[in-house]
Amino acid sequence: MQINLLCIGKTDDKEITSLINYYLKRLPQHWNFEITEIPDVKNARSLSADLLKKEEAKLFMNYIGKTDFVLILDEKGKQLTSREFSKKIDTWMNSSVKKVHLLIGGAYGFSDDIYTRANEKISLSKMTFTHQMIRLFIVEQLYRADQILQGKPYHND
Repeated sequence: MQINLLCIGKTDDKEITSLINYYLKRLPQHWNFEITEIPDVKNARSLSADLLKKEEAKLFMNYIGKTDFVLILDEKGKQLTSREFSKKIDTWMNSSVKKVHLLIGGAYGFSDDIYTRANEKISLSKMTFTHQMIRLFIVEQLYRADQILQGKPYHND
């Protein structure tokens, strides 16, 4: 199985990047995890929010195969506990899922095309965080899920 975190734009905060790298080194090799930072849409400031979301959707779709599983990180998504998230990953590993994309949208979220393509959507919180912080949070949750699946004491209920 391969897990790919697809994001619009780069993380330019060195502290956040350092923390992301801390957890990246600890993720299991068999997840073949990677982060794909999609360049920002050119002339984004001149576009309406809806048009910008549509342009970002086109960029996302360049990376997503027809049989790939797409999980979007969205404020309207279902909130999961860390144990529930780890069970979801376990299900992916034990089924025919070959590639999972976790999508972090741009400043205005996702277009209807992405909502239609998504297999599932989850929310990490009812609060709003920067897109850079969300990258850190999801990578840490992936590490936590691995530790839960291995029965290690990192996660305390």
